[in-house]
Amino acid sequence: MRRELIFSLLCATAASANAAPPVFERIEVAPHAYDGGWEHFVGGGVAVFDCDGDTLPELFVAGGSNPSTLFQNTSTESLSFREDTPAQLAQTGVTGAYPLDVDSDGRMDLVVLRVGQDLLLQGRPDCTFAPFESLGFQSEDHWTTGFSATWEDGQTLPTLAFGTYVDRSDPDGPFEACGPTVLYRPDGGRYTVPQHLEPGYCSLSILFSDWSRTGRADLRVSNDRHYYVRGGEEQLWSMGDTPRLYSSDDGWLPYSIWGMGIASRDLTGDGHPEVYLTSMGDQKFQVFDPEAEGPTWRDATYDKGTTAHRPHAGDDGRPSTGWHAQFGDVNNDGLDDIFVAKGNVEQMPDAAMSDPNNLMIQKENGEFVEASSEAGVASMSKSRGAALADLNNDGRLDLVVVNRGADFEVYQNRSQSDNWLLVDVHQDRPNRMAVGGFLEVKTKFGTQTREITVGGGHASGIAGMQHFGIGEADSVQVRIVWPGGETGEWKDVAPNQIIRFGR
Repeated sequence: MRRELIFSLLCATAASANAAPPVFERIEVAPHAYDGGWEHFVGGGVAVFDCDGDTLPELFVAGGSNPSTLFQNTSTESLSFREDTPAQLAQTGVTGAYPLDVDSDGRMDLVVLRVGQDLLLQGRPDCTFAPFESLGFQSEDHWTTGFSATWEDGQTLPTLAFGTYVDRSDPDGPFEACGPTVLYRPDGGRYTVPQHLEPGYCSLSILFSDWSRTGRADLRVSNDRHYYVRGGEEQLWSMGDTPRLYSSDDGWLPYSIWGMGIASRDLTGDGHPEVYLTSMGDQKFQVFDPEAEGPTWRDATYDKGTTAHRPHAGDDGRPSTGWHAQFGDVNNDGLDDIFVAKGNVEQMPDAAMSDPNNLMIQKENGEFVEASSEAGVASMSKSRGAALADLNNDGRLDLVVVNRGADFEVYQNRSQSDNWLLVDVHQDRPNRMAVGGFLEVKTKFGTQTREITVGGGHASGIAGMQHFGIGEADSVQVRIVWPGGETGEWKDVAPNQIIRFGR
């Protein structure tokens, strides 16, 4: 390990010396469950985004065989939500959704994943939506379970990638009958005929990320070996003019899991993202290797204490099943923690039926300890998608969890936490959300680097302000590396406030 990397790690840990344990309170909301047959054993996501302009994010929750539902945010100091779903969003067959300002008009649009044709909906005033009429987007009929987006050089529209699962039309399926990853690249102001990235291995999560810090995002795909059975693996597509798969010759390490969710965050301080991958059995934490000169992540699951391979509470000792994963600093100590949604696929006898969600808190030495029971979020429902997001702008990350066959859950973070920042980023040009940019937050304890991405998780996306815990720091510097590489000046700010970057 390089000397400067060791220094970054040591600096980053100092912020957590007096961190308080996290405490969450379950909030009552109108009942809503994700349900349905075989095609809805997977999926079950939530989109978190502000659609009425009050800076408080709404919740759009997939329903599977039930209609999807929009919960408008009516929070003050305490969280509260009102069910108010416009007709265009009350869709059945929905597996998940991701917010994205497709046309860069300042209103959030919505990508809705379905069993069937996916929807690309334009945001209108007061949380109403309508199909885009002029973009040329024509969805194919797929069982869609993953999504990600990025802006490629010179384009006014985002490149859209949809991860598909089992090909339902294959008469020899469902095993070894996986659909492709479907890529929509724009040509001017319209989308061209979709391109199939093959082979496809039944992806359940995909993510565009500029892992190499070269200004180009490549596409990571996490695949479910339950259905590809053999011959498949995790994938990383190099997004040149003609996409190609990275191989071992490039430094990519072959990896085969029951891939269900992707979380990405720089935890080592080298500016490159680590990844956390959910699976059946042990979950995988992989650290980027900056010396490999290629897309190389090395397993650190056991070293970091993040296996989460069996239920941490109850008496069911069978292997766990992980779904949504997300990094976030739930106690604002300057160290990112990990939330994992857990739950049996349906009635799989070799996997735990009572499988509580995980909330793993990062310690000063970089290891993680389980805290979900103490925090009050160790639900035993069959959880699927989720979101860690500040739902009332008080500087603390709250939690939303979508459950299969049970009501979804909303938890307010009541922790006595350290200092924080919320950072709002926008640009008055295509790619208004600055997807592909990097935020850097520097205190006396070290520098946090955050890539602005759309995708990952399990069928669940968040758009809005970026949350940073900064421990006991009383002075902060923030800057942004904009998409395209322009680097802003360091900005001195006080903690515990919302700050905005624009250009």
